[in-house]
Amino acid sequence: MKVVVLCSGGMDSVTALHWAHREHEVVATVSFDYGAKHNHREIPFAAHHAKLIATRHEVIALDFINRLFASDLLKSGGAIPEGHYEAQNMQQTVVPFRNAIMLAITCGFAESIGAHALVIAAHGGDHAIYPDCREDFMRAMGTTMRLGTYANIQLLRPFINLTKGAIVTTGSHLGIDFAQTWSCYKGGERHCGQCGTCVERREAFAQAATIDPTNYLSNAPLPAPPQTTPRAPSC
Repeated sequence: MKVVVLCSGGMDSVTALHWAHREHEVVATVSFDYGAKHNHREIPFAAHHAKLIATRHEVIALDFINRLFASDLLKSGGAIPEGHYEAQNMQQTVVPFRNAIMLAITCGFAESIGAHALVIAAHGGDHAIYPDCREDFMRAMGTTMRLGTYANIQLLRPFINLTKGAIVTTGSHLGIDFAQTWSCYKGGERHCGQCGTCVERREAFAQAATIDPTNYLSNAPLPAPPQTTPRAPSC
């Protein structure tokens, strides 16, 4: 099946790209530059992996998100919070309705180039904080895409029930060099090691019992997960 892969350049989406290359025909990858503090660090890795599988790579600018939306993930927002990925303060990094916007744009692009499906790397670890990564949202969005296109575009989410550690294991089996991916939301020269996404990255390699190739600024002990996980209402 001809598919388009949403690929930010992070661990999950790069793994999804190589999974899709094994299972389907990848006709394009899409990255979005929407004003996140780490876009400039991620997107070159997306381009790198698209080149590895010899597929088209498109970068779509969404300048309005940085101007109009409220999120500390954006350059227009406040400082990136530190701590566990599932902690309450990580809600500050939610970009409202981001996945819906990106999926809608990519769906239109996919139908325009003759693809039959999109691949997104939303996974089980995202569910705690990000409402637009949960399966109930993805199921509804998949239905919308199918009903709203002549091509009946499908939404594939192969990792929706996987942990980040399981994604590391999958990527290792696919031969991915995870040093050629980016996670840190701060977007500095090196991974900080302490923001939520760095903590999640470090945990994932530990869970997978796989050597972490990342050069962190801090290797301080990992924070414990919160006792209760905050959730916004499901769709």
